[in-house]
Amino acid sequence: MSEEEEQLQAKGSEEEEEEGEEEDEESKICQVCGDQANGYHFNAMTCEGCKGFFRRAMKRPATFRCPFQKNCVITKNNRRQCQACRLQKCLSIGMRKEMIMSDQAVEERRWKIKRKRLMAEPMLLSTQQEKLILELSTALEQTFDRTCSSFHQFSPLDRNADSVNNQTQQSSTSNSVASEESDRNSSSEGPGSSSSSSSSSSSSVTCDTGQAPGEKKTVFTSLSHVNDLSTYMIQNVINYAKIINAFRALTIEDQISLLKGATFEIVQIRFNRLFNVKTGIWECGTLHYCMDDAFRAGFQPHLLDPLLKFHYTLRGLELHDIEYTLMETISLFSPDRPGVTNRDVISCYQENLAVTLLTYIESKRTDSEKHLLFPKIMACLTEMRTMNEEYSKQVMQIQDIQPELSPLILEVVSQDS
Repeated sequence: MSEEEEQLQAKGSEEEEEEGEEEDEESKICQVCGDQANGYHFNAMTCEGCKGFFRRAMKRPATFRCPFQKNCVITKNNRRQCQACRLQKCLSIGMRKEMIMSDQAVEERRWKIKRKRLMAEPMLLSTQQEKLILELSTALEQTFDRTCSSFHQFSPLDRNADSVNNQTQQSSTSNSVASEESDRNSSSEGPGSSSSSSSSSSSSVTCDTGQAPGEKKTVFTSLSHVNDLSTYMIQNVINYAKIINAFRALTIEDQISLLKGATFEIVQIRFNRLFNVKTGIWECGTLHYCMDDAFRAGFQPHLLDPLLKFHYTLRGLELHDIEYTLMETISLFSPDRPGVTNRDVISCYQENLAVTLLTYIESKRTDSEKHLLFPKIMACLTEMRTMNEEYSKQVMQIQDIQPELSPLILEVVSQDS
């Protein structure tokens, strides 16, 4: 290793000296080799070269032997000729092994310094990031029907709860969530907030075995409408993904795996834009939905309770439309979905999306707590991942009881890739 390489390696090791320490002396001399020193390292004034040498020597269980008389005079020019005497000189001037930071501590310190510098400097979106945002915003505009104006030929929404279960009772979990959020927003429950917290205490709903032979009875009264709405929104999510250049560049197999894994999450993120926290109602133009509609479609509290809480939490972040869009695209490009093969490419693009979201937040928001927004968004994404499996499970249970779900919905929740 050359002298220049040694110094470069030493400079890149870690910042273990105290930051900001200033010396008034015109010259600093390394106490080991006499070279120009730049501060105290491991309790002694040394140059970068001797600092790096001592760190490497202490971290590697190597035994050095002096080829001469064990009393070599260490200078800038010959310091690499006898490692044994150089190490002994380091120890004699008071350099201490216990002051060497672990690799993990070094990485943590580097990250803190980097983050501090980034926070000190104003963050601006790059040209590439602006193009990415434009591409995603354009794709969203073409595929997100906020008022359901293009949602035609759907089954009517039957809110007849009697045909679901005569023993329907208030779910304590949902009721507490709605009550807590209502108090938080200092407003009384709207015309649907009470029904949005109503669900069955039973884990499943079964058909009336006393019905006459051949008589068809609707068990889940809202299922036909929710089936049509879900199919419509899934089709829009698929169309959204196909507009994104990076998605189209993937293999068909990976495209299918990503869509199957993320569709539920993206639909919920899109639905959250329409959620009214004061009433607990999703307002889709002339169509309004409450959580009871999902219950009357066969979904149960194990999913509906945390899902309602999620919508209150995410809506409470008051995200910009671009932040919503980046969030759902981060969900789409998840490299750990079952069946994904080209994980490196997908991971790289997801990281680019995350950095763009962070940069957008830092550059466009001015509130004092903006630094907390990015981790809160990522926490919401993680929360949805925990509900995804339960959603698939309940969809299959509903299909077993009342088989009328569309092939597209069943394909999305199927486990094969």
